[in-house]
Amino acid sequence: MPKQLETHFKQLREWLDMESEAERKRMIERRKVRSQKNAEARGDTLVDLVITDHRMGLGGRFLVTFVKRNRTLDLPWNRFRVGSPVIASEELTEGDCGYGIVCSKEFSSIEVAFDEWPEGDRFRLDLSMDEITRNRQLNALKSLQNTKGRVAHLRDILLESREPRFDPLVPLEMEPRFNDSQRQAIEFALSARDIAIIHGPPGTGKTTTVVELIRQAVAKGAKVLACAPSNTGVDNLLEKMVANRMRVVRIGHPARVQEELQAYTLDAIVEKDPAMKVVGEMMREAEKIARKASKFTRAKPLPGERNDMRQESRRLRDDARVYERQIIANVLDRAEVICATTNFDPDILGGRDFDLAVIDEACQSTEPGSWPVVLRADRIVLAGDHCQLPPTILSAEAAAEGFSISLMERLVASYGTTITKQLIVQYRMHEQIMEYSSKCFYDGSLQADETVRTHLLTDLVAPPHPEMLQTPVTFVDTAGAGWEEEQEIDGESRFNAQEGNWILQQVRELCSTGIEPKDVAIIAPYAAQVRWLRQNCPLKAVEIDTVDGFQGREKEAILITLVRSNATGEIGFLGDTRRMNVALTRAKRKLIVIGDSATLSTNEFYASMIGYFESIGAYRTIWEWDPAIEG
Repeated sequence: MPKQLETHFKQLREWLDMESEAERKRMIERRKVRSQKNAEARGDTLVDLVITDHRMGLGGRFLVTFVKRNRTLDLPWNRFRVGSPVIASEELTEGDCGYGIVCSKEFSSIEVAFDEWPEGDRFRLDLSMDEITRNRQLNALKSLQNTKGRVAHLRDILLESREPRFDPLVPLEMEPRFNDSQRQAIEFALSARDIAIIHGPPGTGKTTTVVELIRQAVAKGAKVLACAPSNTGVDNLLEKMVANRMRVVRIGHPARVQEELQAYTLDAIVEKDPAMKVVGEMMREAEKIARKASKFTRAKPLPGERNDMRQESRRLRDDARVYERQIIANVLDRAEVICATTNFDPDILGGRDFDLAVIDEACQSTEPGSWPVVLRADRIVLAGDHCQLPPTILSAEAAAEGFSISLMERLVASYGTTITKQLIVQYRMHEQIMEYSSKCFYDGSLQADETVRTHLLTDLVAPPHPEMLQTPVTFVDTAGAGWEEEQEIDGESRFNAQEGNWILQQVRELCSTGIEPKDVAIIAPYAAQVRWLRQNCPLKAVEIDTVDGFQGREKEAILITLVRSNATGEIGFLGDTRRMNVALTRAKRKLIVIGDSATLSTNEFYASMIGYFESIGAYRTIWEWDPAIEG
């Protein structure tokens, strides 16, 4: 392998080591904090929990539901997601009592899958390090350095030492629901002999386009590996492929899969296979023989008899496992598409390679997270949006050096339109909600489909319609009101109680018009503001989360509190404008933003954003709501 390629992989390994060390240090610091308020402040820990319910899951796993010991309390804001690895510990003894996987989460409860029952009375849950995933990525990098043939050729293209190749475009038959840019993206991706990228800005139907691409490839006889960095992303793909009646198998821990999709997991399909009855009988017989060998009887056993029984038990178990592996292989061989996260267990796939590998939401993965998929592919398609949030990186040093740049973002920067097709018609937002992000991030290329171009909240409720329902965008300026941000005690996050109170007032007014609380969400860039809002919002169905928590999501009405208001014009990580791009593009019919223009306008992006709001008549001042405010 050329020297520059060796240097690239060495850099990736160093970044992985830096990230591992940052995560290890964070975990040590987190476990030192024992007080409830401080332990839960960053969202990585839940304390003072008890078990309220449990049930058996696939593979004999225990699905355990935890709630606060004080049952009147909801869970605080946290970073726990479906699929997150966690450590459960007993609070009184401070001893670890089980490693698990989060399989569902509600306002007041969290369900975790354990292989063994977690013993204890009062529990603490901590997000755990994921060294298994990191080791898989390191092993993939090692394999790529030594590989030859087709994978080596693809590797060299992805590392920009060879040029990507394309066959002539072949027109495809597709349903009328696909627009021209979606059709062109699918035809273009299928013409790629090596790599193609589908750039899908917010609301443009990227995942729907990806699934049609997979369907078309399967129709041509291709075996497809369909991946995403997150379990939620994989489930979105799986749900649409099931609707398209593809033969699909989802690999991975069943606890990481939505309950309604678990029938398509490898575990569930194998468990239902009639041949598994034979495997079960062999395992039971092996257990019976093993118990017999361990019993003492009055009659003295013949010389070597117990050893023979133990060997027979082991032989039966080994034979059962071989038989089970064959059943698994048959299930995977029958599948047209295998779905998995990018960090799948390579042993499950064995030596299988795929005609096509697709990574949806590719920009949410670090570059090492994509390489295990490349190892299995003859061709690869990446889909995502590099203008939205990058992967989450704990090591600030690694991020500054470039670890937060995904494989897709790097390839778009290098090859541009040579390998990329952008989707341009969006089906989510009123055109005035869309327009500023389109101008700033997508060269003004986005078009609102006619079905959403002028839709408003007035379409959802009966008249009379108050003014707040009749316009798509409202920006409220608090400059001069003295609504300054505060910093959490013993924390780094910030909140703004005055903005929070005003936001909650607007939520109450929206819902009083007939808008359903479940159709309303509040986004805040700071975890402290999210916590404050959750503690003070009386409508539990109103979703409140950080920008990161809303990537890929949408609601009829979105309210954004920007929090920052200070005399020095400091805006902190609001300066990453991709974060604001995500926030501004979640709303379908109504977007309400509140912020201090004097603070925000120190940044060119926000100054321009406020200018845009003024140009469409959406700019208001807080004095219109409360003339008595003293600046």
